[in-house]
Amino acid sequence: MGNSKISGRVVCTLAASCLAVVLSSGPAFAQAAAGKKEAADGVILSGPVGSESPVETLDVAPIGQPAAGTASDKTADSPAEKAADYWVPTLFGDMGGLRPALARHGVTLGLTEVSEWLSNASGGVKTGQAYHGLTTLTLGLDTQQAGGLEGGSVNFSALHIHGRQLSPNYIGSLQTASGIEALSGPRLWELWYQQKLTDRLDLKVGQQSLDQEFMVSQYAGAFVGTTFGWPAVPSADLPAGGPAYPLSSPGARLRLRVGESVTLLAGMFAGDPANTSTQDPQKANNRGTTFSLHGGTLSIAELQYGLNQPGPAGADATGQRGLSGMYKIGVWYQNRKFSDTRFDSGGLSLANPGGSGRALQHAGNYSVYAVADQTVWGDGAGGPRAVNLFARAMVAPGDRNQVGVSANLGVTMTAPFAGRDNDVLGLGIGYLKIGRNARGLDGDNNGFRALNCPVRNSETFVEATYQYQATPWLVVQSVLQYTRNPGGGVVDPGDPSQTRRIANSTVFGMRANLTF
Repeated sequence: MGNSKISGRVVCTLAASCLAVVLSSGPAFAQAAAGKKEAADGVILSGPVGSESPVETLDVAPIGQPAAGTASDKTADSPAEKAADYWVPTLFGDMGGLRPALARHGVTLGLTEVSEWLSNASGGVKTGQAYHGLTTLTLGLDTQQAGGLEGGSVNFSALHIHGRQLSPNYIGSLQTASGIEALSGPRLWELWYQQKLTDRLDLKVGQQSLDQEFMVSQYAGAFVGTTFGWPAVPSADLPAGGPAYPLSSPGARLRLRVGESVTLLAGMFAGDPANTSTQDPQKANNRGTTFSLHGGTLSIAELQYGLNQPGPAGADATGQRGLSGMYKIGVWYQNRKFSDTRFDSGGLSLANPGGSGRALQHAGNYSVYAVADQTVWGDGAGGPRAVNLFARAMVAPGDRNQVGVSANLGVTMTAPFAGRDNDVLGLGIGYLKIGRNARGLDGDNNGFRALNCPVRNSETFVEATYQYQATPWLVVQSVLQYTRNPGGGVVDPGDPSQTRRIANSTVFGMRANLTF
């Protein structure tokens, strides 16, 4: 691991900085946090954040200056003022007046950094550690405020991915350890225009990443593992993993608010974000500017039902709200041809040396899914403490897909400790089942070649995490993960006899989410 020493120094510096902020500010921040509940109950998404809703312009005092409303008789060194200086929504505040200046022209600016260090302590392909990071720049434009069309908005999102991926180098899992793992380098992520057509209908066109709106579980977003963001079924089964981070596709999405509690999303997108079947898709579209219109069309629809959501419909006659929930069902269809994972064009196994060697072709591919987010307990006094459950399940045809079933299940608790209103504690499980024909091909290979290789079956991923909100602009997150049967029980590439599976993996590490 040529970069391990460098990565180690970077991580140690990051950890020391985060720890210093946390230790020096804990009590003051805990007090200042009272009543400052963040959006989505303090959940920080595991993947890139901010493309769908650019950061709002912030009219705050620059770092190091007294916050608005600070009493003039306080000294510059008073603990209360120091806490106020740090307790601003972003690290750079109004950026010396830049944010307010842009806001006057309808422009919002968002800049975030996610830096993480993860270590595969046992099992997997080999033990080792890696530093990985993601910088996301988001620019939003309100066309009406900018002097243009009423109800329109433009979004531009760019990424700079840096560091080394842990999962492909050390674990060999399908449900990878981190939702930001990707090849290093700068790339365009999203570029779209959204127009409000009526009070209930809006249209979005342009380069889009589906994981920002479709198949999303709010509470699963607290976790680091990829499977809690973009599910294993589309990740493994769609060309290039589908239009999701770090890739995206040109397309159009309609959103219709059917009623106070019901929303319908529907869209059509280019089916292959990289337009390749012979090269790593991230290399084929290495800057996000391929704008591929080939590889079929991906159509998707999702029906959402919100229970006790914010607004008049969520309250009873006394004005009290019940426990909130969000329920979704959806389906996607990709209309290109997909190869059978076991049989050739003549109906023989692809492992049969007497066969044609050309895979049987299927017309199209599809999946049906359901997502549920539900708060099951609140402290009853209007405080931030709550227990939330989430679940998501997807199925796809087992004859043409590597993964036939994937599912997530988990629980999160906000404000788990007194004075820690924005912290989140979570435990989640991810599961996938290898498609039946892919499993059958493994058995066929053993039979025709007199081998005794493992037959792939399933992979289970478990994660425990804790998010510590040190300041509104810094969240420090610890994580512990366990993967059973990495790759679904695939052969260990380091075993010359090809009879041993990749060993179960244990990963631990930390992540820092910074909002500039």
